[in-house]
Amino acid sequence: MTSENPDEQTGILRHEEELEIRTAPMDAGSVRIRKGVDTEHVTERIDSESEAFDRVDHMPANPGDSGEIETLPDGSISIPILEEQLVISKRLVVRERIIVRKVVNTQQHVVEAELRRERVAIDGDVEQDHPAPPALDER
Repeated sequence: MTSENPDEQTGILRHEEELEIRTAPMDAGSVRIRKGVDTEHVTERIDSESEAFDRVDHMPANPGDSGEIETLPDGSISIPILEEQLVISKRLVVRERIIVRKVVNTQQHVVEAELRRERVAIDGDVEQDHPAPPALDER
C-alpha cells in the first residue's frame, strides 16, 4: 500500500483470549473455643473472737431476745454474750481476657486452563436447488 504522506501508517488489530483469574472467599474451616470451670479446694485460717466471763450463769437466748443489757426482776443484770460468726461469700472476678487473632496468609498458585476457540468448517458441495432444512419448531 503506497501513500503520498510518508507519516501515515496502516495497521491491523489482532485479538486473542486471555485467562482471567480472581479469588473468591470460601469457608476454610473454623475455630472452636471452649472454656471450662476448674474447681479448686481452698483452705484458709481466720481468727475469730468470742466474749466469755468466768463464774457466770449461761442461759440460752430466747427467740425474741433483744440482745440489749437488761435488769432482771431479782436485780441481777443480764448481759448478752456475743460471738463472731464466720460469713463466707464468693465473688466472680475477671482474671484475664483471651484474645484470638487471625492472620491472612497469601499463597501463590499456578493455574492452567485450555482456552477454546470456535471454528467453522463446511464440507461438500452446496447446491442452490436443495430446500433449506425444516426449522426446529416444525419438527
